[in-house]
Order: sequence, then structure tokens, then C-alpha cells
Amino acid sequence: MPDPAFSNKSVAFLRKLKRNNDRAWFQAHRDEYDRHLRAPMLAIVDRLAADFRAFAPELIADPKTSLFRPWRDTRFSEDKAPLKTNIAAVFPNRTLGRMNGAGLYFEVATTWVWIGGGIYAPDSGQLHAIREHIAANQARFEALLKAPAFKRLGGLKGDTLTRVPRGWAKDHPATRYLVHKQFLGFREEPADFAERPDFYRQLLATMKALAPLVAFLNEPLLAGLQMDRRAHILHE
Repeated sequence: MPDPAFSNKSVAFLRKLKRNNDRAWFQAHRDEYDRHLRAPMLAIVDRLAADFRAFAPELIADPKTSLFRPWRDTRFSEDKAPLKTNIAAVFPNRTLGRMNGAGLYFEVATTWVWIGGGIYAPDSGQLHAIREHIAANQARFEALLKAPAFKRLGGLKGDTLTRVPRGWAKDHPATRYLVHKQFLGFREEPADFAERPDFYRQLLATMKALAPLVAFLNEPLLAGLQMDRRAHILHE
């Protein structure tokens, strides 16, 4: 069976959508969207569901959870264009749930393909828990970052503070990690990368390289969730 992939019509449709971003045009061309974008994305998510069992069984790959709707939320945006000009999928931890904790993600847009993993917008409690976890397990965290496959992605990325966060010593040995507000690894490629015959193999290899970071970041969040559940049971 050939690997699932997008075609040369996939990115072409996104570019047409960018030029004709209105509901009527999209509805008139919905069959093209379904054929050239949604169908290959569903095939990729379905294959990942099988492949995750070997290296990230804790992650969900399911269309209902993973796929993003094509419609933009314009309620709080000055840009009222109704449709997204990319197609994207997220793969969260099955216990923490969608858009919570660390996960894997990829998108195909008009000018790029982005494949990444980690945690993008942790709340203050999650960020504190992750920093504590890194400080307590620095050697293991650094070994993860030094893995050749992860280093080929460019190492740990994400926004950082300009100084050590409050409550931590300036000379703490994990300072270069504690200043992170985001903990990410990713690669960005041109849009036609999605049309390559080896796209799925490249996607899978990248996700395998990122999965250890995702698992590490979720460890303290899962532990905290378990403690919260125990406390709730005790107070019932």
C-alpha cells in the first residue's frame, strides 16, 4: 500500500482559497477541498493511529479529535476572512485531552509545511510543573535533547524570558531551560514538501524524533492530574 500523501492539487487549492476567501466560493468548491485536502489528511491521521502504537501509544490520532475545522473564529479578530488557508491536525495525550499539555502537530499551508511537537501555551501552573520537572531530571532532559534525530531538527525552541523566572537561582544549572515559556521542536519546509512521495515517511520520522520530548513534558502534568483526582475522591 502506498504511503498517504497530498497531491500537486492540494496546495494549489489552498492558494485558490486564499484568493477567494468567502463562504460562497468555498461551498461551490467543497468537493475539491474534500478530495484534495480532507481525504489525504484523513488517510494520514488513520495511518498515524496505527504507527503511534509503536512509539507513542499515549497520543490520539483520530479525525474527531485531531482535525481542525476549515472555518476561522472571527469573533475577536480584525481579519474577518471566514476560512483558514491551511489544513492542520493535532495529536494530544489521550488523558490530558485536546489543546491541553504537550502534543504533536502538523499543518500544510500556502507557502510552508510545519511539523512540530511540545507545548506551545502552557498556563502558569503547567509551566511551573514543567520547570520543576526539568530541574529534577536535568540529565534525562539533556539526553533527550542530545538525541541525534532531535538535534537534526535544530534543538529546543520556543519563546524565552530575558531573565531567570522568579523563585529560581540565577546560577541554577538548568537556567537555559528554565527561561523557556514554550518547549518546542519543529521543522519547517516549503509547501510542496507535502506533495513529495516520501512525505509520510518524513512526517513519521519527525514525529518519532519529537515524541520523547512530548512524553517528558507531559509527565508532571499527568502526575498533577492524578493528584487532583485523588484529592477530589478524598473530599467526596
